[in-house]
Amino acid sequence: MNSKISEKVIERLILYKNILEDLENQGILNIYSHQLAKMADVTPVQLRRDLMLLSYYGKPTSGYEVSTLLKAIENFIYKSDCAKVALVGLGHVGRAILNYFQGRSKLLKIIASFDKDYEKVNRVIAGCRCYHISEAPSIIKRENIKIAIIAVPQSSAQEVADMLIEAGIIGILNYSPMRLNVPANVYVEYRDMVRAVEKVAFFACYKNQ
Repeated sequence: MNSKISEKVIERLILYKNILEDLENQGILNIYSHQLAKMADVTPVQLRRDLMLLSYYGKPTSGYEVSTLLKAIENFIYKSDCAKVALVGLGHVGRAILNYFQGRSKLLKIIASFDKDYEKVNRVIAGCRCYHISEAPSIIKRENIKIAIIAVPQSSAQEVADMLIEAGIIGILNYSPMRLNVPANVYVEYRDMVRAVEKVAFFACYKNQ
């Protein structure tokens, strides 16, 4: 990713994309910048600054064309060689991720899952085939998968990450509390639900003291 583009900008672009998808599903054809900004809880100035990255501009008389702006954001965010995703770990968290994720993105798809439990191996779970973890390197290389989700116990997270990176993974979404040691070219996003709830609990109680 361009080092000049911050994570916050990408997060906002993804938020705009989600809002535009909802608008498109409702049959709405156009939207003004101030309307979209309000829905995204940002200022119109911030919205227009973010969209300048796309070289896409609205019209004074009709605003932004929903479908065209949506496509511009998708083309900016998603690359064709990063459309395939692997999931490692089909415990309770892994299954929940798989069930939630499938069908929610037009451009990203979990195409393979991996686990060490032979009762799950060679089964299709939530529309995705599960392979034994030992097969991960060959399948990741064969399918040219670049993105992976780790949903394994903390004690296994680093070992799994090392194996994935060796196989060619360059982006990891980590649901383990383990902070991973990865090369500089690998991007890692962390999702720790317990810490997130603890943060919400603190600020909720702090604001209401």
